[in-house]
Amino acid sequence: MRFKGLDLNLLVALDVLLDEQSVSKAAERLNVSQPAMSAALTRLRDYFGDPLLNLHGKRMIPTAHALRMKPRLRELLIATEALVAETTHFDPAASGRCFRVGASDYLITVLFPKLIQILSDVAPNVTIDCVQPSDSMLPELDQGALDLIICPEEHLSPDHPSELLFEERHVVVGCAKNPVFKKQKISAKDFYAAGHVIVGIGRLKPASFAETHLRELGRPRRIETQVTSFLVPPELVVNTENLTVMHERLARHYADRLDIAIAPLPFAFPVMKEMMQFHRTRENDQGLRWFIDQLKQAAVMPHNKN
Repeated sequence: MRFKGLDLNLLVALDVLLDEQSVSKAAERLNVSQPAMSAALTRLRDYFGDPLLNLHGKRMIPTAHALRMKPRLRELLIATEALVAETTHFDPAASGRCFRVGASDYLITVLFPKLIQILSDVAPNVTIDCVQPSDSMLPELDQGALDLIICPEEHLSPDHPSELLFEERHVVVGCAKNPVFKKQKISAKDFYAAGHVIVGIGRLKPASFAETHLRELGRPRRIETQVTSFLVPPELVVNTENLTVMHERLARHYADRLDIAIAPLPFAFPVMKEMMQFHRTRENDQGLRWFIDQLKQAAVMPHNKN
């Protein structure tokens, strides 16, 4: 298919070449031979009258013209993908679509087993590619590399629509043998006197929802350990007097497996709104709309249903 003399398939190749900055990696990603990808780059250079990528040592560096084109090219491909999805009927029973979702290990643990149970019954060939949150998650959503992200409301992009998935409370978790849990309730004094295990995520935005709001309280804590996974803190407080602040759903999940105790936070703390966000061009994507509905169904399933 040609438009103004340009083979439109070359635009996909150009997008991947600019992303990978390597002919061999681009060829591998598109499942074509390296000579075929080199030929595509030659045709693109001829059409645009620009080298597009220049070899510098072992790397290929985009030219200024290529860098100017890159965001518009990405938007064009995202819009084209959305157009195709909007005009294509989605049949979950027959679809083999893979949904690429940005979600934390907390969400994968408390939500995705229920989601997979639902999909196995109604969409046996649909798959999910889970991507852990990082500093690149919102850029990947902007580029159309992710179908959906699930994150606290505070971490959303202002450029795309979002919907509420569920609300989550936070609780204090520690070893069941910790004397502080023998009291009628944990006091703020008990909380701040203890050592803490905390979760940090990413480099540019290192604070989780819980850490962000705990820091806003302005009272110092003794941080014993910092980890990058929400799944680790309950393991680390066992047989210690350290405490950690966790999502209630995840804490209940671990209470059946570890010797831990759960208590309310001893001060007012905001409820976390876990949101779903998708690219603005995909609002009418029937398949994505269906997938969001399955996520909502999984979010209200009983916590003890396996």
